[in-house]
Amino acid sequence: MYAEEVAVMAGRIRDEDIALVRERTAIADVISEVVTLKSAGGGNLKGLCPFHDEKSPSFNVSPARNVFYCFGCGVGGDAIKFLMDAEHLSFVESVERLAARAGIQLRYVEDDRSAPRTRPQQGQRQRLVAAHAAAVDFYRAQLTTAGARPAREFLAGRGFDRAAAERYGCGFAPDGWDLLTKHLRQQGFTHDELVTAGLSRPARSGSLIDRFRRRLMWPIRDITGDVIGFGARKLFDDDDGPKYLNTPETPIYKKSHVLYGIDQAKREIAKQGKVVVVEGYTDVMACHLADVPTAVATCGTAFGGDHISVLRRVLFDSDERAGEIIFTFDGDAAGQKAALRAFEDDQRFVGRTFIAVSPDNMDPCELRLAKGDLAVRDLVARREPLVDFALRHVISRFDLDTVDGRVEAMRRAAPLVAKIKDREKRPEYVRKLAGDLGMEIEPVQRAVLNAAHGPQAGGAASGAPARRPGPATPAVDSPRSMVEREALKLALQEPVLAGPMFDAVEATDYQHPVHVAVRAAVAAAGGASTATGGAVWIERVRDACDDLAGQALVGELAVEPLRIDGEPDPRYVSITMARLQWSSVTGRIRDLKSKIQRVNPVSNKDEYFALFGELLSLEQHARALREQAAGGL
Repeated sequence: MYAEEVAVMAGRIRDEDIALVRERTAIADVISEVVTLKSAGGGNLKGLCPFHDEKSPSFNVSPARNVFYCFGCGVGGDAIKFLMDAEHLSFVESVERLAARAGIQLRYVEDDRSAPRTRPQQGQRQRLVAAHAAAVDFYRAQLTTAGARPAREFLAGRGFDRAAAERYGCGFAPDGWDLLTKHLRQQGFTHDELVTAGLSRPARSGSLIDRFRRRLMWPIRDITGDVIGFGARKLFDDDDGPKYLNTPETPIYKKSHVLYGIDQAKREIAKQGKVVVVEGYTDVMACHLADVPTAVATCGTAFGGDHISVLRRVLFDSDERAGEIIFTFDGDAAGQKAALRAFEDDQRFVGRTFIAVSPDNMDPCELRLAKGDLAVRDLVARREPLVDFALRHVISRFDLDTVDGRVEAMRRAAPLVAKIKDREKRPEYVRKLAGDLGMEIEPVQRAVLNAAHGPQAGGAASGAPARRPGPATPAVDSPRSMVEREALKLALQEPVLAGPMFDAVEATDYQHPVHVAVRAAVAAAGGASTATGGAVWIERVRDACDDLAGQALVGELAVEPLRIDGEPDPRYVSITMARLQWSSVTGRIRDLKSKIQRVNPVSNKDEYFALFGELLSLEQHARALREQAAGGL
């Protein structure tokens, strides 16, 4: 089909000119503007395919043959075909773009193949790009006029001099209804072309007026450097429009695919294997001027899947070379919400995602203005993993000084840990989350596993309502639960031996809810130190237990062998009770450490040192219990 299309379209552009375009076009140069290419050996190059998602590069380019082929999806061809597929251009538009790139003057023929003509009838995309290029020149010239003084003051007030304005093509849309429209019509652009390009819009009278008026203008370029739209910033208080106004969706401007600054940043992104995603045009300018040349920004829309696809190709984000993606969202509520949305897309990157938030919640432009270029570089250098930020944000909404707060924070944070794509990091984050919450590792681990396997078990994925997880319960066979179980067996089977030491340990040192119920039943029955043992004692404890599961457990523990060879002695009881208390004390130590981390030592000095003193006392007690518990079961 491709060959037939070439033959048909060759009737419009002379065959020898098409052949000359192919001959003078280096396909690797064309493709490398969209895809980062690395050596594949044998003179060939490879990269991530722009036509389908992949984590290992299967897209191959042969510079010697000037062709490409993807072993993943089967797409292949020459440079003309690549532009047709990658940019959704027609055959003629692709040839015209490559001809302009190579400095070739195309010759056209009439439908009857006679009377060659050299004046090209460009495709739609080339016409729209040309209109935008002419608009850039117009707006840039207007920036020097008297009416553009507020625009120049805006740029200067944000630390951008004339050279910076020229580097980024900044301009000014003047205070006139149709000045740009008349200018472009004089250059030969039609009514329909200006409307389609989004540069002009119909007025009520039916005539055309400019879309942008009295605004500071930024040209928005695609990855190849062509201007495809504009971003316009409000300057005057009587302008009742939005703060930023962007070009509407057009055949060449799709905001979900566009990243401002990508044309200037792409080579450094590929070289460093790193991209910095900021929120606005001035932030991109500030980063680039502060020697952070990998910065890009979205244009009037949230960062999404299409942006990710563009960045992954430029980053060469693959199993062979995972990149770094650094977000610099503001520290306010909107910025935090955007960061959490970005974390949802984390799975689509092979590389690592980070966030950099200024301590003063300033964006890069504000930071550069207030503290200089070095502060912007330091902001990026101090980045932290996005998952750390997301976890901290989630658990900060709960009162970790209460059981309910810790459990609810665990429930909300566990799905974030479950989403970490590097499975080898999940256990470490489970431990970190448990420490931050001041909880045992086991319930946190189970919550993460449940979150990871939830969709397969039904829930929201199957259309059924998601069930709220029940209270975190320690596993019956966990080390702590085994110690609790052994202590209860001693109280039931050997009350005379174990009674005094058993009763001295509070019920709060037990964690498993059924064990807590049995411990409460022992106290309700008068305490182990008052009993002589035997069936009467067992029945008394069972009768005092209000929990059905606890009643069953009393009967079970009464006959289950102790975990010791031979007869128990006071030393064994002492070791068991010390181990029970040690688990509880270490849990309280974790709680205290977590609480201390949340207390400001400057503004809450008294509370901080009180907690610190309590921590030292508990740690000393824990060391004593550990020595007492030495010997093992």
